[in-house]
Amino acid sequence: MIVGEQKPLDEIKAMIADYEKVLVVGCGTCVTVCFAGGEKEVGILVSSLRMATKLDGQNKEIIEATVQRQCEHEYNEEVAERIKEADVILSLACGIGVQTLTEQFPEKLTLPGLNTKACGDCVLAFTGGICPIARCSKSLLNGPCGGSQKGKCEIDPNIDCAWQLIYDRLKALDNLDLMLQIKPVKDWSTSRDGGPRHIIREDLRLEATS
Repeated sequence: MIVGEQKPLDEIKAMIADYEKVLVVGCGTCVTVCFAGGEKEVGILVSSLRMATKLDGQNKEIIEATVQRQCEHEYNEEVAERIKEADVILSLACGIGVQTLTEQFPEKLTLPGLNTKACGDCVLAFTGGICPIARCSKSLLNGPCGGSQKGKCEIDPNIDCAWQLIYDRLKALDNLDLMLQIKPVKDWSTSRDGGPRHIIREDLRLEATS
């Protein structure tokens, strides 16, 4: 099972700052079990975003929906009409859910509202919903290696270069400026390659009994 936790509210607010109508989509499977992105958590986040953006003087329309499983196209069809009406999608699923929505609804940008135990801080908001860790043969985070040719990976010419896909995706969305932003070095100690990572929900701790 994939375990996740919501990104900080300020980070989510920054991601949706340029959009007026935001659709927050939850997932009814893994992230519901770990109390991170199910229907209840979607409702809480939507309420928090509505209050926070209103206090900031922003007039945003933030709507909510939850599907049974974001990693399956058939379930996402249930919210297809709402997605068409939204300016951006904020997914409270794991990275697979974010990438599935990106593939299924390429005309919309899908942003990650969660970090998972496996990956740590999710960067899909800056790469057009295409994961450089999963899609790049070398798992490069800062751009292509320089060995790709005509959009194909130098390791396997039958594979598309992940960074070519990211570039094409951001260009289609008119968001190429995201590639110019300088990001801090990724803290691998919070990710799968840095050893076990723990997510502790203090709000779900049981009080000790004598």
